[in-house]
Order: sequence, then structure tokens, then C-alpha cells
Amino acid sequence: MPSFALDQQQEEWCRQVRDQAAARLRPLAEKGEPGRVNRPLLAALGELGLLDRLFTSGALELCLLRESLAQECTEAETALALQGLGGHPVLRFGTPSQRDRWIPGVRAGRAVAAFALSEPGAGSDAAALALDAVPDGAGWRLTGEKKWISNAPEADFYTVFARTGEAPGARGVSAFLVPADRPGLAGRALDMLSPHPIGALAFDGVPVGPEDRLGEAGGGFRVAMDTLNLFRPSVGAFAVGMAQAALDATLAHTAGRTAFGGVLADLQAVAHRVAEMATRTEAARLLVYAAAGAYDGGAPDVPRRAAMAKLLATETAQYVVDHAVQLHGAVALERGHLLEHLYREVRAPRIYEGASEVQRTIIAKELYR
Repeated sequence: MPSFALDQQQEEWCRQVRDQAAARLRPLAEKGEPGRVNRPLLAALGELGLLDRLFTSGALELCLLRESLAQECTEAETALALQGLGGHPVLRFGTPSQRDRWIPGVRAGRAVAAFALSEPGAGSDAAALALDAVPDGAGWRLTGEKKWISNAPEADFYTVFARTGEAPGARGVSAFLVPADRPGLAGRALDMLSPHPIGALAFDGVPVGPEDRLGEAGGGFRVAMDTLNLFRPSVGAFAVGMAQAALDATLAHTAGRTAFGGVLADLQAVAHRVAEMATRTEAARLLVYAAAGAYDGGAPDVPRRAAMAKLLATETAQYVVDHAVQLHGAVALERGHLLEHLYREVRAPRIYEGASEVQRTIIAKELYR
């Protein structure tokens, strides 16, 4: 079993990413408008070479990148991750023409990518997709709706999953690369708790051809799962980064805040709670690294490990941030406070890319397989 202690070079790189996030990315994030794509922030991620690392890194390095960004600037972390989520299917399954057209722009932060899987009636059960791909000559017409799509409706292209009907259930879904300017495609923004852009897409006979398909006909579920198996551990890394930021803030606050003739950290109830927060954060971090290492090593149990990592890390982050707010008291509820921001950010990862209940189902199925 490999060790998951980082070496000196990895530690230094993570520190550099944190420094870049604090000095260059956070000021751009603070100027952004909640619920809108922050294109200057994306451009800076491209200029720093961080978007490029999305497509040249293994799973472990992706986790280190997301964790480091999350500690200093969750907006930058999310912007980077969404580029990867929307762009990875094109890189892995796209034709040379598709890759040449879109991937350079994604890497530079010029082209905004989106991953369009969820629908009003198909969130956790991705095999229940209803977006219809009706045959039209050599191609198809997409009709239906997608909902809760990050970066919609402002993305420049979407990786879209639609039912082409080669077989029942998941085996009858295909993936398509759909540019945002296709006729019949419209979108609207959704007002959500999370500060990053999320929207709905309406498809009214949107034309797509064989040249727009990603992978084989009926192979869309494989495209989706290949992407999610890579990104699920790194969602856990995002959560670990938020937990670490909350833990660091709590250590500083409880060590300096006077109360009852001493400081908060002198109270055993406080010190023990902080110890629990730190222990859970470290355990989640190690499970995330183990899942990423399994992916990089081509292990056969990646789906189980990825699900475990996402489940534990996102639930842990919720626990740590909640207790950090409690130990800070009312100040943590003020708009603009780090913990107020993290409290809003930390809730969504327990739902997207497979809710915690879905992760438990995946784990159980893999155990009993």
C-alpha cells in the first residue's frame, strides 16, 4: 500500500498554489458577481497554467490542486473544476477536430465549458435521462430540458447526455458536444444557494450530427462515469480544502479569544472539539489521496474508492464548518466572514456529482459485486 504523505516537492507546489490563489485569484473572485461566470478569474487561472494542469495531471495532482485552491479561494477552485468537468469528456472521447476547436480555449480560460447531465426528473438516477435525441437524417434533434447545470446558461459549449435509444436504461444514452450558439438552445439562470453560476437549458429540436457525438452511440453513460470517477475524489479534495480553511480559522480564533479568565482553547470542551475536527479532516484527506492513487494506478476498485472519498470528505467538511461556526459564535454569521462564505459553499458538494446517498449505494453494490 503506498504512503500518502506528500514529498517536499509536492508540499512546495501546494504552497505556491495557495499563494497564487491568495494574491492573484481571490481579488478577482471578490470582484465577480455571484451567480455569473467570472471570465477574468478564468483567464487568470489560464495565465497561471492551472487550467492546463487539469488536462496534464493525474488524479492525485488534481486533488492537490483543488484542495490548495479551496483553502484560499473557493470561487477559483470551482471555476477550475467546472472547466475540467465540462472539458474532460472532450479530451477523452472527442475527435481530433473537437479537441482542436475547444480544448485550447478551455486551457486558456477563454472558452467556458459545462457538463449537462442532470434533468428535472433525473438527478441522482442518471440512467433515467429523458432528453430525447430524435433521429433526423444522419443526425438527431435534441428536445427536452437540463437543470442544475453549473456554468449554464453562460457556457460556450456543453457536454450533453441524451437518450438515443440503442437499448433500455443507461445503455441507450449518448453524449454530444453542443456549442451554445446552436439554434433551438436556450437557457436561464437559477437563483441558488451556491455562489457559482447554475442554470437550466431548454432544447427545442437542437440539431446535432455524428461529428458532435462524444464516444460511441449508446456509450454516453461510459463518458459520464469516466468523468465522474476522476472528479469524485477531487470533489472530496475541494471539501478537504474547505474543512482545512475552517479548521485553521478555528485554531486562530480559539487560541486568541478570551473567555472565562483564559482563552477558549483552555476549555476542554473546545479543545476536544477542535481535536475531533482535525482528526476527521486528516482522515478524509487520506481517503481522498488513496482514491486518487488508485485511479492513477489503474486499480479495479476505483468506483468504490471514489465514492468513499467523496462521501467521507463532503460529510466531514459539513461537520467541520458547522462546528467552526459554533465555536466562533455570532461573528461567523456576518456577511463576508470566511465561515459565513464556507457555510454556504459546503452544502452543495453533498448533493452534486452524486448525492451522499448515491455514494453509499455505489459502495454497497461494489462490496457485494
